[in-house]
Amino acid sequence: MIELRNVEADLSRFRARVLVAGLVVVLAFLLLLSRLLYLQVVRHDDLLEQAESNRTAVVPVVPNRGLILDRNGIVLASNYSAYTLEVTPSKVTDLEQTIDALSQVLDITPRDRRRFKKLREESKSFESLPLRTRLSDEEVAKFAVQRYRFPGVDIKARLFRNYPYGELASHVIGYIGRINMSEKEKLDDSDDAANYRGTDYIGKLGVEQSFETQLHGITGVDSMETSAGGRAMRRLASSPATPGNTVKLAIDIKLQHLVEELFGDRRGALVALDPRTGEVLAFVSKPTFDPNLFVEGIDQESWQGLNESIDKPLLNRALRGTYPPGSTYKPFMALAALTTGKRSASTLINDPGFFMFGGRRFGSPENERGGIMDMHRAIVESSNVYFYSLANELGVDAMHDFMKPLGFGQITGIDIHGEVRGVLPSQDWKRNYYKRQEQQKWYAGETISLGIGQGYNSFTMLQLAQATAILANDGIKHKPQLVIANQEAGSQVSVPVAPEPPENLGLKPEHIQVIRQAMVGVTQQGTSRRVFAGAPYLSGGKTGTAQAVTMRKNERYNAARMEERQRDHSLYIAFAPAEAPSIALAVIVENAGFGSTSAAPIARRVIDYLLLGQYPSGEDIEAVQQGLATAPIGKPRTVAEVPWPPGGPVTPAASAPAIATSATPAVR
Repeated sequence: MIELRNVEADLSRFRARVLVAGLVVVLAFLLLLSRLLYLQVVRHDDLLEQAESNRTAVVPVVPNRGLILDRNGIVLASNYSAYTLEVTPSKVTDLEQTIDALSQVLDITPRDRRRFKKLREESKSFESLPLRTRLSDEEVAKFAVQRYRFPGVDIKARLFRNYPYGELASHVIGYIGRINMSEKEKLDDSDDAANYRGTDYIGKLGVEQSFETQLHGITGVDSMETSAGGRAMRRLASSPATPGNTVKLAIDIKLQHLVEELFGDRRGALVALDPRTGEVLAFVSKPTFDPNLFVEGIDQESWQGLNESIDKPLLNRALRGTYPPGSTYKPFMALAALTTGKRSASTLINDPGFFMFGGRRFGSPENERGGIMDMHRAIVESSNVYFYSLANELGVDAMHDFMKPLGFGQITGIDIHGEVRGVLPSQDWKRNYYKRQEQQKWYAGETISLGIGQGYNSFTMLQLAQATAILANDGIKHKPQLVIANQEAGSQVSVPVAPEPPENLGLKPEHIQVIRQAMVGVTQQGTSRRVFAGAPYLSGGKTGTAQAVTMRKNERYNAARMEERQRDHSLYIAFAPAEAPSIALAVIVENAGFGSTSAAPIARRVIDYLLLGQYPSGEDIEAVQQGLATAPIGKPRTVAEVPWPPGGPVTPAASAPAIATSATPAVR
């Protein structure tokens, strides 16, 4: 009986366990079924999208950058495709050892290493950085055989910017370079962030920077099917990139080349405008630099050479160099006298060769003849005394108020970035500029030197050229314009860039005529008569000699005893033809002495080029470079006879097949 009860108890416990186990199995099955329903029904669309994204990759398609042309259609900036050897530092265990091993396979120069080092310092470790560029097909094949030895190293086909004429017009054109951290942060915070996906480069200077939006284009995308290892298998969908626009400059690159050649090894700047429109015909800053150095990433040694050079080749002197205008300021001072009524053109002033004020003797370093001066003769012979006394009569604030609308000490609004204001002094300016109270007071003696373009006066050649253009254009002011047309890629239609409406400064025609006639006299009887001897046209001009350093009281200027960089600057302003000007220019040759010696001869050759279609002879160019020229010598050539390009364009050493993106999958 006892045994029977034990069996029944065991069976009861067994049935309970089976029931519990069954319930557990049923519950587990229900859980699995509910999970399956949740995944298959509720999250079907979401999971399908994730599955698709796991097997596809969205690759940005970087657009071809737009071309830059001169006014005659000559290409100044273009693109070429080439193979590059690229390293991703985060994927390489020992970077130096890897580069050493690579140098056994491919030619890697010390400059390549220096450039790569500088790029590493400016980039993140997960970015792919070029170690070698412009690989030949043979080099690509050699690396492909050895690629298994170099994880984190690939060969990619990329587009590169090319500046075919090297240093020519480099400050105008500018250059592109790799996007640095500061620029990346700005892009990430802007509406253009998506447009720069996959882009490594951006405009850094000149037109390349200022017209980045037009030149860059619109980035496209490719949807690629990928393998489990992430390798691109096939293209699923594509939204093509839109190439950047071509921009056409007002610059005549042949004229630009001539002017840069005339400067030779000297420093300075020249700006030539069409006063009727504001178009910039030449925009020269010397010395120049080669923008191609920056395209592949400049190495530290080359960067230091440019950045630390005493000649400051990276400084755009036409846009950012400020100088006292010297005697080129005198025509505008005379116009101020007429406009304000302080003097008439017939007012006579005695010039004994010096001007006494406050017990100080203000001299006349240009050594004019002196005598009784009316306004015409004072401009023609560049009488300092006439304009010393005029400055004293006008006062600093009246001069400031008249000169400001002419653009002196103001931003002209030219269509490239980086312009500086310079200094047009006034009593308010001095109070705001100096911190110590004793320095803030304006002294009457400070006004005197302003009349001959010295003292605190400090302007750019762009400002001086614009003021000359206003004078040549009967008081009508145009904003200087470098880019005159845009053209969409693939289109043959060039769309002009409309200039801003001109501004009439309200100057009286009879006053302007007095000044222009006097400036014509400068070229006929005055300080530039020898330079313009024999010219078949009439032009107006004014020489200028501006101090580079302040002379001590009673110290006499002697160029032979001074260091070269302390000597006076040579300046010249001009317009031509006199009766209906189509050219206005300003030029400075640093530390080159009298305006008639170095600056005026360059201006003469520019006007001959534009009005007569003449290109100076080789011997004449050499004489101008040495500061020994007056009127042209030798037999001039026609512009059409001069071979172009000068010395042949820069040709890439090796190129890859034509491509449309820097996001092309790496060669494996």
